[in-house]
Amino acid sequence: MAIRLGLGLPQNRQYDLGRDVPEVARTAERIGYDSLWVYERALFPEPATQGLYGIEGLPWPDSYRHVADPLITLTLAAAATERVRLGSSVLVAPLHQPFQLAKSLASLDAASGGRVIAGFGTGWSLDEYAAAGIRPIKERGRVLDEVIDVCRAVWGPDPVRYDGSITRIDSAVVGPKPARPIPILLAASSRKAQERLVDHADGWLPVGMGVEQIATQWQELQDLAAERGRQQPIQTVLRANAEYSAKAYDGADRRPFHGSADQIAEDLLAHAEIGLEEILVDLQSSARDARELGDIAAEVYEKARAAGV
Repeated sequence: MAIRLGLGLPQNRQYDLGRDVPEVARTAERIGYDSLWVYERALFPEPATQGLYGIEGLPWPDSYRHVADPLITLTLAAAATERVRLGSSVLVAPLHQPFQLAKSLASLDAASGGRVIAGFGTGWSLDEYAAAGIRPIKERGRVLDEVIDVCRAVWGPDPVRYDGSITRIDSAVVGPKPARPIPILLAASSRKAQERLVDHADGWLPVGMGVEQIATQWQELQDLAAERGRQQPIQTVLRANAEYSAKAYDGADRRPFHGSADQIAEDLLAHAEIGLEEILVDLQSSARDARELGDIAAEVYEKARAAGV
């Protein structure tokens, strides 16, 4: 069976949110993509007080200056499609009030007929945490734990009860409920984050930085799951931040998923052979507008399937 392929929705500055998101969503579904994805970047500090990913001196990409809200983007895509699943890779969960996030995701799942995938991460931006005002960044792991717990409670049977550090629900009916249990996937690289995933989540959201690195991390995660006695399989969705070129990139130092459609397809095949279930290809930075994004997405999909992905 061929690996599932997803497409990143247009959220950046060059796109018109209300017009282009539905257009790209419909186009992706027609092409054959299995899922549509969003990411979260709440703001762009200027001047930057912190490097990208917290790495000193590493500049933020200009595309982060204008990133549409992920849940609004997914809602627009849900209304324009019928089949594709709707995922986040990732929502920076500790930037959100846990109860409201749980209710929003449940409502979106109910409205879309059970197509939501809740992908969470902890983020790294000091400025985003300060602006959100939920909790300090040093507490991000505990907040993510509470978000997961609140989601499970709110999405479960009534009456809902929960008593945490941020959220208190004494006893309440909370609806609508999701159309089916919403899978929670986590971006996890550290040992502690992997333990949280194995113990409390449904799947893993790695970022494609190279076949050997992902294969090693995937094996480590499976070994940890066996060590901790996990019985359920771990779902996997790899994020491929792609850069498309009409001509092939030359040189041995070509980054994964950068180059022509044939080269991107080769990288997709190599990562698929690790044993992952799904790969989301984000091509939005490669296109000037929604029409070009749709054309590139169609070419990459065709080449990937022809290559055996």
